[in-house]
Amino acid sequence: MKTKKLTAAIIGSGVAGLASAIRLSAKGFDVHVFEKNSYPGGKLSEIQVGNYRFDAGPSLFTMPQYLEDTFTAAGLRLADYFLYVKHPTACHYFWDDGTFLPASGNLNEFAAKVEEILQVPKNRVIEYLENARFTYEKTGRIFLEKSLHKLGTWLTTETLKAIAHLPRYQITTTLHRVNEKWLEHPKLVQLFDRFATYNGSDPYQTPGIMHIIPHFEHNVGTFFPIGGMHAITQALYKAATDLGVKFHFNTQVDKIRWEGNVAKGVVTDGDFQPFDLIVSNMDVVPTYKYLLPDAPQPEKILSYPRSSSALIFYWGVKHQFSELDMHNIFFSNDYKAEFEHIFRKKTIYHDPTVYINITSRWNAGDAPEGCDNWFVMVNVPGNTGQNWDELLQQTRENVLSKLSKRLGTAIEPLIEAEATLDPRSIESKTFSYQGSLYGAGSNDMFSAFARHPNFSRKIRNLYFCGGSVHPGGGIPLCLLSARIVSDLIETP
Repeated sequence: MKTKKLTAAIIGSGVAGLASAIRLSAKGFDVHVFEKNSYPGGKLSEIQVGNYRFDAGPSLFTMPQYLEDTFTAAGLRLADYFLYVKHPTACHYFWDDGTFLPASGNLNEFAAKVEEILQVPKNRVIEYLENARFTYEKTGRIFLEKSLHKLGTWLTTETLKAIAHLPRYQITTTLHRVNEKWLEHPKLVQLFDRFATYNGSDPYQTPGIMHIIPHFEHNVGTFFPIGGMHAITQALYKAATDLGVKFHFNTQVDKIRWEGNVAKGVVTDGDFQPFDLIVSNMDVVPTYKYLLPDAPQPEKILSYPRSSSALIFYWGVKHQFSELDMHNIFFSNDYKAEFEHIFRKKTIYHDPTVYINITSRWNAGDAPEGCDNWFVMVNVPGNTGQNWDELLQQTRENVLSKLSKRLGTAIEPLIEAEATLDPRSIESKTFSYQGSLYGAGSNDMFSAFARHPNFSRKIRNLYFCGGSVHPGGGIPLCLLSARIVSDLIETP
């Protein structure tokens, strides 16, 4: 007699939700994914503006092994769904005084260019990044790939060995101070301070262990997905459907029903649907606020300060600048003031650091011939009631002025297609609380423990994945959150 499959409901089809669907389906569950939008991917989606295609959200692909691992866990070959190449250039860096630093994807070439332009010894840069590698190898596989909220994670020889090197991780100081000590030159310090923004934090507050982040970019490399970042979503979605996962788009979950401290199912459009387990890929704050209003609330976690958000301009530009690459940074002249505005004053500095991502020269069809698709992003605070219409207009003017001066060409007349995304629309489209990109903030030494566990301590068979829970935001960490959830759930 055939045994009925256990059922799993996944709320949200972001990267972590898709990866969880793949892993749980491979483990034998009958998986249903509920998505309020008409498309999968959450922030990792795409938009078309006139004749220009843009990746709507994440624009940097690192640590592809975590994507490989997701497919391997389901007995699939990533290459059958998704192709990517290593990009030869990490980033192009620009300062208003005319300094230009092209950062090669090759570590030795990058270090040599730093020595040539900023006179910081090549070996100093290599030593810094070797230290970042050491920190990752000692801590990453333990504290990123496993639950921090299970005793078994801590009671291993590997963990004890990692703890033995605790002083080297620079937990009790800030990332900025670590960078000042190692790198000395203000521009190089600023360059490595910027990696704090990869998890939405402030380099002047976030702990020094965040020096681990540039390891992913400079020691491992940056990669370009064939077809753009949205190809990651497409690959995960196709793999999930091939495994038999059922997707319910335009379907918002209104409530998670639980009884006797056990999750029982979900309510959509007034109808109750029973499930044996539930995984929320929705931001943990609205999960509790809207879906679990009658459940015990982890107040301390839910009230923790949030990460930064983003203001994005999608510009179709009828010109190609030879000095621009796929990833480009135009730095603020006062980095500390910029972060004070974001995290303390909750507004946008008049001279913001500007990131431009351009895929059109590497992905045919993203822009008409001779044109480029500019994804222009500024780090901003989350939505706490600011006048975003006014801030958006002021920032647009400031960004155009900054880029026009540095590139020596008036940019606004070159823009023939335009769309915007701000914290309000990020919040409404993805249910990310305050439009935060990375969930809880990472601006103190205990922030890793301020993230919600990947499971509920109060309600059995209820789990959490995605950027608002452990281990954090960004594509690699979201994929890892799905792996942790899968590891926590027993095979039926």
